[in-house]
Amino acid sequence: MACAPDAGDTLLHAPAASCRKGVAMKPLSAERLAGENRRHAGTGGCSAGNGGLGFQPAFLDFETQTIYPCRFANGLPAPFHVLDGLPETVVVDRAPSGRVIAAKATLISGFVRNGFFYTRGAAARAAADWCR
Repeated sequence: MACAPDAGDTLLHAPAASCRKGVAMKPLSAERLAGENRRHAGTGGCSAGNGGLGFQPAFLDFETQTIYPCRFANGLPAPFHVLDGLPETVVVDRAPSGRVIAAKATLISGFVRNGFFYTRGAAARAAADWCR
C-alpha cells in the first residue's frame, strides 16, 4: 500500500518509510492533478504562479526517490503537469488512444528547481517568500 508524505514536508529527500502509515493513496490521474491545481490556484503551487522563479513542473516517485520532469507525449518539456510523458514504468492505465489515464499512486506532483524537488506547498511558500 502506498502512503502519503507528511503535509509539512518541504523538500522531499526522506525515504518512503517517513510517510504516514496506513494512508492509502489513489493513483495519480488528471482528476487528482485538477484538484491540486484548484487547491493551489493563485499561488506558487501552480505552474502559472512560479514559472518565472525557475521552477519546472515534475513528479517525484517517493517510493524510488526518482524525479520525472513533466514532458508531453512527444518528449518535449511541458510547462505544466501532464501525465502523457511519463515512462511506462510508472504508468498503470492507458486509454485505447495511448493517453495516460493513471500513474503510480506513489507519484506526487511538484516542481524541480536547482536540482531540488519541491512539493506544491513548498513551492507556494518559497514563491511567496521570494516575491516579498
